[in-house]
Amino acid sequence: MANEGMDAAYRFAARAARESIQREDPAGAEALEQVAAADIVVVPGTYDRVERVLELLGLPFTLVQPHQLHRAGLRPGQLIVVNCPGYGLERQDVAALREVVGAGATLFSTDWALRHVLEQALPGYLAWNSRATGDEVVGVEVVDHENPWLKGVMAEGEEPRWWLEGASYPITVLRPEAVRVLMRSSELSERYGEPAVAVSFGFGDGEVLHLISHYYLQRTELRSERQQATGGATVAFLAAKAPATIAEETAAVAAMSVGEAESAWSSARLFANVVAGTKKRAKRR
Repeated sequence: MANEGMDAAYRFAARAARESIQREDPAGAEALEQVAAADIVVVPGTYDRVERVLELLGLPFTLVQPHQLHRAGLRPGQLIVVNCPGYGLERQDVAALREVVGAGATLFSTDWALRHVLEQALPGYLAWNSRATGDEVVGVEVVDHENPWLKGVMAEGEEPRWWLEGASYPITVLRPEAVRVLMRSSELSERYGEPAVAVSFGFGDGEVLHLISHYYLQRTELRSERQQATGGATVAFLAAKAPATIAEETAAVAAMSVGEAESAWSSARLFANVVAGTKKRAKRR
C-alpha cells in the first residue's frame, strides 16, 4: 500500500526531474516534449506500476496486455516497459519482444520479469539466483557514473534507499563482459548473494534495463538523521535539483523527509533519462 508521503514525494520529484533535464540536457528535454503515446508501450503488472511515474512526468504511453504484444505493432525506437511480474506472455509475444529489441527497441523491466520475461526472451545474460528477498529497504550506490541513464540521479553524499518488496528476485549476471551493473547494494549482496540493483545490456541494436524489486517505491526507510530531517533540509535538497519548481511549493516540500524526496528523485530522474535517451536514439536512427 502506497503511503501519502511517498506519493507526494513522487509528484514533486517528477516535476523537479523535468526542470533539471531542461537545464542540464536541453536535447533530452526537447526529446521528452516530443514523446507520443505510441513511443512508450507499457505492459501492466499485478505488483508494480511504472506507468504511475510516467503519468507524474507528464509522458503519454500505450497500455498493452502481455498476450497482445505480438499484435501491438511493436517497432524499433520504442520504449517497452514490462511491469513485475511479467506473467501472461505467450510464445509469440516472447518472439515479438526478442525481435523488436534486437531491431532497436529499449526494454525496461522490473523484478519477477527477470524470470518470466528476460530469461525467456533474451536468455544467457541475466538469471534469478533462486533466492527471494524479505520485505526490507537497502542502501544503493551508483557504479557506472558515466552512463547517460544515470545523469543527475545521485550526487556525492546522497543516500537513496531501495525497497525490496517481499520475494524480490536477486539478479545473477551470466555475462559480465556484456552486462553493465549500473547500481549496486552491499546490503543486498550480504543478505542474498548478489549486489546488482540495476543492470543494462545491449541486444542487437536495442538496449535492456532491468531493476530488482518494484520501480514505483511505495515507502522508504529513514535510518540516518539526515534522511529523517524535514523542513529546510528537504527544501534545500530539492532546490539544488530544481529551484523553480520548489520555490512554487516550498511549504508542501518541507513536509516531506529528505529520505522520501531522495528516493523519489532517483526514480523519477532515472526514468526521465531513460525515456529521453530512447527518444533521442530513435531520432538518430
